[in-house]
Amino acid sequence: MKKALVISGGGSKGAFAGGVAQFLMEEKKHQYDLFLGTSTGSLMVSHLALGQLEALKTLYTSVNQKSIFSNNPFFIKKVHGEKVISINHLNILWNFINGRKTFGESKNLRKLIKDNITREMFEQIKAEGKEVVITVSNLSTNKVEYKALSECKYSDFCDWVWASCNYLPFMSLLEKDYCQYGDGGFGCLIPIREAILRGATEVDAIILETEVTQLNRLSPKNAFSLLFDVFEFMLEHVERHNITIGKLSAKQNNVKLNLYYTPTVLTTNSLIFDQKLMKEWWAAGYAYAESKEEETTNEFRTNMV
Repeated sequence: MKKALVISGGGSKGAFAGGVAQFLMEEKKHQYDLFLGTSTGSLMVSHLALGQLEALKTLYTSVNQKSIFSNNPFFIKKVHGEKVISINHLNILWNFINGRKTFGESKNLRKLIKDNITREMFEQIKAEGKEVVITVSNLSTNKVEYKALSECKYSDFCDWVWASCNYLPFMSLLEKDYCQYGDGGFGCLIPIREAILRGATEVDAIILETEVTQLNRLSPKNAFSLLFDVFEFMLEHVERHNITIGKLSAKQNNVKLNLYYTPTVLTTNSLIFDQKLMKEWWAAGYAYAESKEEETTNEFRTNMV
């Protein structure tokens, strides 16, 4: 028996996934052999592999825009009580003058990763034989790649986590091994099938979107809003394709697949890191997993009767 925890991409919504994972690991006592993550999920799996849930919660409820961006390509302002983005023309112009290939830079995120996924953690995961796998998109070869911690050096692993989190073209582009890498979600937002290919017999998959579309988007106010809407449209369909393939693979291989969606739309822009909201989302994730478990238990009792 080999059990896997898989976490999808979702930016700041990763806080919700943290709450779900905390319930599954602390209350349900789920023991995982394999941890796979894409984008924000890749940032979480090292802590989860070591059971460092409080450290992960502190990380996800304390970050802000400055923790991520060394050059932020947009402003955040409130319109009718909602946070929306607008273009930071000066920062974008500065990036282009300096020959950068993206609108913004996320070098602060690279430092955050190194500060929070330490060399000691890296070595401990290796020593304990846990499998931690990061999803990245290789834009040069047009392929999705899966980087296993056990096959990496520490600095390389930090690079892969960073690349997986970099939502292009708003964040940094990783140029490594003569290739260009970006957010793993562009190719595989929820790597359920990869977990099964690596031998998982049961998979808990945390998906940072609602199961049924619950959103009609407002008309975009600027070019960035339009870009975000286009990317969200594409990523939603990538995710649904990943889930369909994952379900088919689970059925063919007799794998138990447990899916945890967000019950409501958390945000329309997952690149806005609001500490107050992320604390609420962590608590909401825990409560959702708890309620889902109660529903499953009641269903089982009803069927027994």
